[in-house]
Amino acid sequence: MKQDNVTKILFVEDAVEDAEQVTSALRNGGIAVRPARAGNEAEFESALESLGPDLVLANPSARDLKLPEVARMIEATGKDIVLIAMVPHADDKIICDAFLAGARALALRSRADQMQAVVRREAEALAMRRSVRRLEAALRESERRCDALLDSSRDPIAYVHEGVHVRANKAYLEMFGFEDFEEVQGLTLLDLVAPANAEDFKALLKRLARGEKPPPRLELKAQRTDGSTFDAVMEFAQATFEGEPCIQIVFRRQEVDPALAEQLDALRSRDPVTDLYNRSHMLGVLDEAVAAAANGQGSQALLLIEPDNYHNVVDAVGLGNADGLLRALGAKILAQLGAHDVAGRISDHTFGVLLRGNGEPAQTVAEAIRKAVEAQIFEAGAQSVSLTLSIGGSLIGEKNANSPTVLAQATSALRNAQNAGGNRVDVHDPAAKDKAEAEKERGWLALVQDALANNGFVLYYQPVISLQGAEGEHYEILLRLKGPKGEVLPGYFLPVAERHGLLPAIDRWVIANAIRVLAERQREGALATFFLKITPQSLEDEQLAPWIGQQLAAAGVPGRALVLEMPESKVVTNLKPAREFVNAIKQFGCGFALEQFGSGLNSFQLLKHVDAGYLKIDRSYMAELPKHPENQQRVRELCTQAHAAGKLTVAEWVEDAASMSILFTCGVAFVQGNFLQEPEKVMAYELAG
Repeated sequence: MKQDNVTKILFVEDAVEDAEQVTSALRNGGIAVRPARAGNEAEFESALESLGPDLVLANPSARDLKLPEVARMIEATGKDIVLIAMVPHADDKIICDAFLAGARALALRSRADQMQAVVRREAEALAMRRSVRRLEAALRESERRCDALLDSSRDPIAYVHEGVHVRANKAYLEMFGFEDFEEVQGLTLLDLVAPANAEDFKALLKRLARGEKPPPRLELKAQRTDGSTFDAVMEFAQATFEGEPCIQIVFRRQEVDPALAEQLDALRSRDPVTDLYNRSHMLGVLDEAVAAAANGQGSQALLLIEPDNYHNVVDAVGLGNADGLLRALGAKILAQLGAHDVAGRISDHTFGVLLRGNGEPAQTVAEAIRKAVEAQIFEAGAQSVSLTLSIGGSLIGEKNANSPTVLAQATSALRNAQNAGGNRVDVHDPAAKDKAEAEKERGWLALVQDALANNGFVLYYQPVISLQGAEGEHYEILLRLKGPKGEVLPGYFLPVAERHGLLPAIDRWVIANAIRVLAERQREGALATFFLKITPQSLEDEQLAPWIGQQLAAAGVPGRALVLEMPESKVVTNLKPAREFVNAIKQFGCGFALEQFGSGLNSFQLLKHVDAGYLKIDRSYMAELPKHPENQQRVRELCTQAHAAGKLTVAEWVEDAASMSILFTCGVAFVQGNFLQEPEKVMAYELAG
C-alpha cells in the first residue's frame, strides 16, 4: 500500500471540530488527507516544520492568525505551499480580500463538492509544478552534458540564430581557422560560404527566417578565414539554445561521393524490405507530430496496421515469399495516402501511418486503406492471396501529446479491432469513449437491479481474529455480485448503485441475509459475531433501525451478534443521523464500529457523540508497519486511549507476521487481513486460528 498520494493539509482554524469537519468532507470525496491544525503563529510555524504541508486551508476569520500573516509566513519558507481561503460564502468583497491577502484559491465551506474540486485541482497543479521543476533540473543537467559532448565532438558543430552564430565547438573553429569563439561570435553563416554559393545560401536563410523547415543537408563550398575554400556538406536540425529557437548545423567535409552519401542517408531511414520508412524514422516523425500537438498545432493521427491471420498467410505462401508480400502491401497502403502523410514499417508485419491533417478524418482514411487492401489480389510467388487488415488509430492532440501515450492508444485500438474479428477499423476517440461509458453504466445498473430482485448477491466471510482471547468467532461480511463472467467486487458496482439511489436496498439485503446466516450458526451451536458495513444513505431511513430489530427477533438472533460499521469521516459529516441510528440499534443490543479510525485531528472527540464499541484503526498506519516507527507509536497511542475508554480496537489490512507481533505488543484486540486469511464463501475460523 503506497502513501505517496496523501495530501498534507495544514488547517488554520480556531476549533479542532471545524478542521475535522472539512477533513471528513474531503475524505468523503475520495481525497486522502494527512491533516494538522494551527490556531496561532507558534503552532503554525511548528506545523510548517513537522508536517511539511502541501496545502494550507485557512479561515480568514480565525481569531489569532489572519490570512495576510499566513501568506507572509508561507512566503518566508521559500517553499511552494498553496494557500486556500476557506469561507462560508462568497461575494465580491470576500473574493477580492482573499486574493489580495495572498490566497491562490477560494473554497466554500458550505459546498463540499466545490471544496473537494478546489483541493483536488490545487493538489494536482502543485504536483504538476513539482514535476516541471524536476524536469527542468533534469533538462539543465542534460544540457550541461550535451554542452560537454559538443566541446569534445570531432564533428564541426555550430548553432545559428537568424543567420548569426551563437555557439560553435572547437572542431568548428579549427575547421575555419578561428582561435576562439569570440572571433566568430556575431559573424553570419553567410560569411563562411564561398561566393559561388552565396546567393543560393542567402535565399535559404530568408526561407528559414520565414519559419520554413531547413533542408536535411546542403552541399556547398565553404570558405576559411584565409580565403581558401573546401567542399562540404551542411546538415541542419532544429534546436534551441538558451531557450531560444535556432538551427543546429553540422559541417562535414565532402570526402565521399555525393550520390553514395545520399544512398547511405536513405539506408539509415528506409526499411529494406518494403522501401517505406523504418521504425526509427517513424518514431522520430511521431515525436515531431506530438511536439506540434503540444503547441496546439496541426490535426494529426497515428494509424497502426496489421494484416489479419498473417502467420497463416505466411505458412500458405512460404517464408521466402513473405518479404514480397509485405512490399506489395506497403505499396498499396502508401497509394491511399496524401502527399504529406508518412508511412513506415514499425515491426515484423506492423505498418505505421502518420496522417498530417489533409482534411479527411482518420477514420475515413483508415477505411479507405482497409477497403483497398480487401479488394486487392496479391501475388506471392506462384500463388495469389487476398488480405484483410485490422487498423487501430489515435488522434493526436494537446491532451495526449506524448509519444508513448499515442502509441499505447493506437495499439489498444488495433487489438480491439483484432479481438472483434479483424477486417475493421478502431480509432481512439474520446467522444466514443464517453458513449461506451454510458452504455457500461446502464449494464451495471441492470445487473444490480436484477441482483436485488433475484438474490444475485453473494456474502463472503473474512475472519476477525482476537489477539486477547475473546470468546466466539468474529467475521467481516463482504459483498460480491454474481456477474455473467463470475463474481464481481463491490468497487465495480457500488458506485453505480450509489448514483442511482440503490445503496439502502443493498444494505437491507446484506443485513437480512447476514441475520439469516447468524441464525443458522446459532442452531449449529456456534457463537458468532458479524461486522457489516452500512452506507450513509441508509442513515436517512428512519425505519431501518426498527426493521433490524424485527429481523433479529424473527430469526431469534441476539443483537450482540451484529456490529454495523461506517468510516469515521462519513460519521462526522452525518453526525446527527449517525448518533440517532447508533442509539436506536443499541436498544436491540447491536454494536457499532468506526472504520478508518485515527485519521482525523481528534478522533476520540467523536466518541462523545457516537457510542462506538469497536474502533477499526485507519489502514494507512498498517502500510509497511515494521518500517515506520512513527506509525507504530500512533497505533500504540490509539490502543492506550481506546482501552482507557473501554473500546475494542481492530487492525485491518495486516500485511505480515512482523506487523502481527507489533500489533500484539501495542495492545490491539483484533486483527484481520488477507495475510491471515482472504475472504471466502464459507466460514473457516479454525483455519485462521
